[in-house]
Amino acid sequence: MNAAANGRFLSRRMTGVERYGRELVQRLHPNLRVISAPTGQSGFAGHLWEQFSLPGLLRTDEVLWSPANTGPLAVRNQVLSLHDLSALEHPEWYSPLFGAWYRLLIPLLVRRVKRVVVPSRFVRMQLQKRFSLPDSTLSVVPGGVDRRRFWPGSTRLAHLPERYILFVGSLQPRKNLQALLQAWEALSQDPKAAFQETHLVIAGETESVFRRESFPGPMKRVHWLCYVPESDLPGLYAGADVFVMPSLEEGFGLTILEAMACGTAVIASQAGALPEAAGEAALFFDPAEPGELQALLEQVLNDQSLRTALTKKGLHQAANYSWERAAHALWGVIESCQ
Repeated sequence: MNAAANGRFLSRRMTGVERYGRELVQRLHPNLRVISAPTGQSGFAGHLWEQFSLPGLLRTDEVLWSPANTGPLAVRNQVLSLHDLSALEHPEWYSPLFGAWYRLLIPLLVRRVKRVVVPSRFVRMQLQKRFSLPDSTLSVVPGGVDRRRFWPGSTRLAHLPERYILFVGSLQPRKNLQALLQAWEALSQDPKAAFQETHLVIAGETESVFRRESFPGPMKRVHWLCYVPESDLPGLYAGADVFVMPSLEEGFGLTILEAMACGTAVIASQAGALPEAAGEAALFFDPAEPGELQALLEQVLNDQSLRTALTKKGLHQAANYSWERAAHALWGVIESCQ
């Protein structure tokens, strides 16, 4: 069949959406023509290329797959991967210009394309509630985790503390880092030896599309790593005692699955699709209650048997998600548009 991928995302730094696109393009490549934007076509210029140049590069009867939340309005024979609706549901989390563009584009796009692919039942429910889209246009295709790269034997990073709590993600309001820092502040004051030897590691950077947050000044035993290269991520996960995802909303939960695949215990908020992705393999807390997170951290750090149980459950849960399975399901959606 004739199918092409909207490759505008390929020029961007790797985050969750970009990993999704790259992992699936890699597995669909023999059947898929990838159309990349010219060098330098990022930001506003990238949107212009996507809307006005990309449609003219498609062949007759070619199905376009747009993997990264946006796509050209002029192309109706299109499969759109939409990872969440946070820019519409919570515009206050984003820069005004970015939020305005998404609030204009997404409602038009989801009604024009042939199929919308979402990563979770949670996002499907949001789409149906907001836009009343028919079930026949929506497909749930969860992401995956490459367990050849993310596994418990990954070499831990030498420059990090022996024991640490880990967060990985962009520094944006949705991630609810303030709750994690509040829980850590209380935990770090506890005189128990286990807590005095534990550190908090935060890996991620602020991106221009998000509203900037103010974080506290230097805090006791808190390490800000900024952006972590892809090659270092497995060891970063594997070396942690516990991984925490405190988000106010998530459309899937890729990082918690990567942490689980590396044998790390997971604590997550009960928001968005995180319970759906984690199943029974994580401990959950109310994202509005830092005290709940503090209590769970105390419990996990103090109880080796609990960490071992969470590790076993997490490895089993991560094994349920593979990029090969996602690619097979996505290809079926693309074929249905031929």
